[in-house]
Amino acid sequence: MQKSKFTRRRFMATTAAASAVVAAPFVRTANAAGKLSVGLWDHWVPGANAATKTAIEEWAAKEKVDVSIDFITSQGNKILLTIAAEEQARSGHDIMAMATWQPAERARNLEPVDDIMAPLIKQNGPVNATVEYLGKIGGKWVAVPATVGSQLKGPCSRIDYLKQFAGIDLKAMYPAGSAPKADGWTTDSFLKAAEACHKGGHPFGIGLGTTSDSVDSAGAFFHAFGAMLVDAKGNITVKTDPVRQALDYYKRLMAFLPPDVPSWDDASNNKWLVSGRGSMIMNPPSAWAVAKRDAPQIAEQLWTHGFPAGPKGRHGPFLPYFWGIWSFGKNKPAAKALLTHLSQPKAIESMVVASQGYDIPAYANLTTLKVWAEEGPPKGTLYHYPNPHNHQILSIAAAPAPHKIAVQIYTQAIQTKMAVRHFQGEPMEKTLDWAAKEVEGFMRT
Repeated sequence: MQKSKFTRRRFMATTAAASAVVAAPFVRTANAAGKLSVGLWDHWVPGANAATKTAIEEWAAKEKVDVSIDFITSQGNKILLTIAAEEQARSGHDIMAMATWQPAERARNLEPVDDIMAPLIKQNGPVNATVEYLGKIGGKWVAVPATVGSQLKGPCSRIDYLKQFAGIDLKAMYPAGSAPKADGWTTDSFLKAAEACHKGGHPFGIGLGTTSDSVDSAGAFFHAFGAMLVDAKGNITVKTDPVRQALDYYKRLMAFLPPDVPSWDDASNNKWLVSGRGSMIMNPPSAWAVAKRDAPQIAEQLWTHGFPAGPKGRHGPFLPYFWGIWSFGKNKPAAKALLTHLSQPKAIESMVVASQGYDIPAYANLTTLKVWAEEGPPKGTLYHYPNPHNHQILSIAAAPAPHKIAVQIYTQAIQTKMAVRHFQGEPMEKTLDWAAKEVEGFMRT
């Protein structure tokens, strides 16, 4: 855990607002003076933490607040363990970074932030439905969408291989600087491309293990068929035709994937692409960034683009991060002011640039920052990464099930396990029976 300290003596009775556009969420009085402690995710991109640190220090200098910053690694689940320990002890940081399901799980101990979210949405544009599903619990915002860590796991493909083996011109289908021309990019054409690249000796690398990358890809394909295991009201919907269609599709797709994909973890697909063996993976720009450093000849052939459309639409797997304020925090007014500052366009853009385009803001008006159009090689490779033309629905696996059920479907990788079981020869109805019993068990816990 890296630590940074920025010291100022006291919070002034009255100061300028956190932003000229967004009104201050509280009246600055001596009661808001003192210290503020912030726990943030330790970014994997070298140097990315510096942009957040700088933005916080600028705010602290202006507002005369003593701010302590901890960058906490996700390796070994350290940040999750820290969150759990602080919640149990009701003591720790004022602000904590929380991934995906954490705001819903911790909602009872998080300070509502409707008072700052309303003006932020008015200023920055609406957030996508997945961010609202994960961050707005019981009709109240319990956390602020964080730029840092938020990612979209869409296809990252080889320009040359897709053209050579499948006859697909990725740069024409997803041109940099303009809207996609991807009406023909469907689950059917995707399957044909997977078969062609497999025959060409460079298969798609889509994991079917139990870690996040595999689960997120499966979730997007299930959504593309309208396949839900549990609906928004908590009804079990495993034994339905859309789920059968999704499983049948996966059985055909897996025939063209590397045979060991059921054992892949989140590093496997990156290695597959950077090795030169793969034509496509589902990932944020991490594999591209590694290739840019270690295999530039491969990076020059990579293009990030949208998911194929299924019968129920084109879904991109989106994993948002959040900043939560503990309800037992000692300086909640200052915490809200800081999160308002970190959610300003200038601060957001600095974070996106520092992450080399990896981080995605939740707000609709901030998905066309120039960094995505300018990053390369090849120039424009990340233009479509943040979904600038809203041509796909940003979703998360297991939604729209109630959170306490969805998080278990997600963490237990039920969808990928279903696909693997059926592909390996288990009859469809037996796979559905197994999944239904698993979900029923989640409802009893």
